[in-house]
Amino acid sequence: MVQLTYRESECLEWAAKGKSSWDISVILEISENTVNFHLKNAMKKLGTNRRSVALIRAIELKLIASTPA
Repeated sequence: MVQLTYRESECLEWAAKGKSSWDISVILEISENTVNFHLKNAMKKLGTNRRSVALIRAIELKLIASTPA
């Protein structure tokens, strides 16, 4: 079973809404490098090496919402 941290899930959810790493960093008030760190950790946990595939897998596993708000 895949367990994502709160920040990993949060970054994936914003990415699923079409936000770039820079956009997410502004929204969450963290650095762009930190956003990329969380996304890379999530991708590793989900067994992917691409952000888009990680988003699909996270949605399939119901780790993030499937409909952007």
